[in-house]
Amino acid sequence: MIEQLLLFAISLIANAFSSFSGGGAGLIQLPALIFLGLPFALALATHKVASVALGLGASLRHWRDGRLERPMVLLMLAWGLPGVVLGALTIVHVPDRLAEILLGLLTIALGLYSMLKQSLGQHYVAGNREGKGLLIGGVGLLLIGFLNGSLTSGTGLFVTLWLIRWFGMDYLSAVAHTLVMVGIFWNGTGAVTLGVVSAIHWAWIPVLLAGSLLGGYLGAQLAISSGNRLIKRGFEAVTMLVGIKLLLG
Repeated sequence: MIEQLLLFAISLIANAFSSFSGGGAGLIQLPALIFLGLPFALALATHKVASVALGLGASLRHWRDGRLERPMVLLMLAWGLPGVVLGALTIVHVPDRLAEILLGLLTIALGLYSMLKQSLGQHYVAGNREGKGLLIGGVGLLLIGFLNGSLTSGTGLFVTLWLIRWFGMDYLSAVAHTLVMVGIFWNGTGAVTLGVVSAIHWAWIPVLLAGSLLGGYLGAQLAISSGNRLIKRGFEAVTMLVGIKLLLG
């Protein structure tokens, strides 16, 4: 019972944190699962399954707000899912430490970039929605999908910033798309792929799902009520924490 309560608290906090800032649930939840005794591959697959509920919880709130755009949803599915599958198939065959260090440095760079760009993501100015711009945007999602399938910590943050920087979304809209599409579809695809080539610790899944679902909803509610400026600060804080965590191992 104590273990189940601990898992619920960890999942609730990690996913509320992630739902508010647009990523980073793996910063808390994945290391916790490893600390509680799961090997990396098993912890990663278990975390992926639990993270699907983060997307469900967030979608319950964001869907009512009407921020999801059908063309962007289809683009994220078409380009992101193949990258997730490739990443999940790759991670079980390669050591991950070097990739974590490089990803940590890049994640910190994302946070610093956002800090230096004070107006970033404060207003919605749509761009790159056709032709070459759309193609480059899709390739970017493919590459981020690969990272999402192979290394779970913080990759939702990359999607959030890519939607802002390349497609012109504001923070609130970008976070909504990241949480729903990455949380449900990308993580769901990664979980299935990892479940096939690895394993999942099913005994912990129910309580992790409950914490993720509630945390996702509460974080989305906080994001909607806070506005772009506070979400931007939350994003910057999470990127720095995730980056440092990846560098330290």
